[in-house]
Amino acid sequence: MNRHIKSLIDFLDDSPCNFYAVDTARRILTDNGFIELSLTDNWQLEPRGKYFTIKNDSAIFAFTLGEAPMCDTGVRIIAAHSDSPCFRIKPHPIMASEGGIVKLNTEVYGGPILYTWFDRPLSVAGRVILRGTDALHPVTKLLKIDRPILVIPHLPIHFNRSVNDGNPLSKQKDMLPMLGRITEMAEKENLLTSVIANELNVEPADILDFDLMLYDTHKAAITGLGGEFICSGRIDDLSMVHAAITAIIEGSGSQATRIAAIFDNEETGSGTKQGAASPILTNIIKRINLSQGGTHEDFLRGIEKSFMISADNAHAFHPNYPEKFDPTNHPAICGGPVIKINANCKYMTDAHSSAIFAALCEEAGSPCQRFVNHSDVAGGSTLGNILTSQLDIEGVDVGNALWAMHSVCETGSTEDHINMIKVFTHFFN
Repeated sequence: MNRHIKSLIDFLDDSPCNFYAVDTARRILTDNGFIELSLTDNWQLEPRGKYFTIKNDSAIFAFTLGEAPMCDTGVRIIAAHSDSPCFRIKPHPIMASEGGIVKLNTEVYGGPILYTWFDRPLSVAGRVILRGTDALHPVTKLLKIDRPILVIPHLPIHFNRSVNDGNPLSKQKDMLPMLGRITEMAEKENLLTSVIANELNVEPADILDFDLMLYDTHKAAITGLGGEFICSGRIDDLSMVHAAITAIIEGSGSQATRIAAIFDNEETGSGTKQGAASPILTNIIKRINLSQGGTHEDFLRGIEKSFMISADNAHAFHPNYPEKFDPTNHPAICGGPVIKINANCKYMTDAHSSAIFAALCEEAGSPCQRFVNHSDVAGGSTLGNILTSQLDIEGVDVGNALWAMHSVCETGSTEDHINMIKVFTHFFN
């Protein structure tokens, strides 16, 4: 198996949610000589130094400093996001029903394909906030329960004979996961807290709050007659996170500063302090500029010379639904990296930036495709055009083509992932 695909599989399996995606990226970067910086520290940066910093435990920004100041070379940026659609556990989630069955009260995060979550072995991952030395300094611990403990059972077809003709779902009624069977009410009230405390080896009274979500415990798998497909949860957008982190590690370096910017909360609009609509990336670039002795004028000049690749996956042509796709611009799975284009500026791509990325693909020896929505089908937006509200930088929206985007199990191409890493690495070089 190709080493990049093996690495991607490990990354997907080790990253059941945004917090673990960032923690896994942190470990990979540290193992490859990158130095972690705190956003509260006074940064002392060296030319050709390799660094990263983390925001909110769920966004990570890795960068290598070029030998030349950014006002001369600009900055080369690849942006992706750590979050995926899922179910988050609400506060006070325990709900008891007849027979001692306990279910969890959850809330939908982002836009998942709901019915793909039925009848799968699920578990819980995220972060838990514990009592610290004082109210302003709580302690954070990550939690990943590695065994299946939940299931969202489907109603049998005998009670809904029309289920295969269309099945409207209530997020509050139909999608609640079953946790187990407990007979004592006192045990029910503290059940989840007890599970968390046991997993983390802490006192239940020290658990102040949590950001926990459900994940499918099935592992990533290679499929297709020739091993051409990869099936897994969270390929959107962890495959692009993996490609960006791999490229910044394996790139041989250049005169220009390079940044792999991994934001959170893209699936809900990016409007958080760790999202693409925040000034976090702008602030990091300003700090890099200051470390090089640059002025505000140097910062502005450098941004004009910069380029960003916004990397979020694209929709692959589906052979069962050809009518859903644009007649002349529908990328094929296994057909190479995809440039995403929208006339109403939902993407940051224009002809100039598209030409740049297409040329990068050609130089890297990779095929290249273009995606445009069918004119009767509304499209979404992604990181690129949101980031331009904070940073007036030129860039392009790209991704690899997937089937079943936002399903609990998506399908992508192994060859496309290898090619995207080649293009990203060439861009950073």
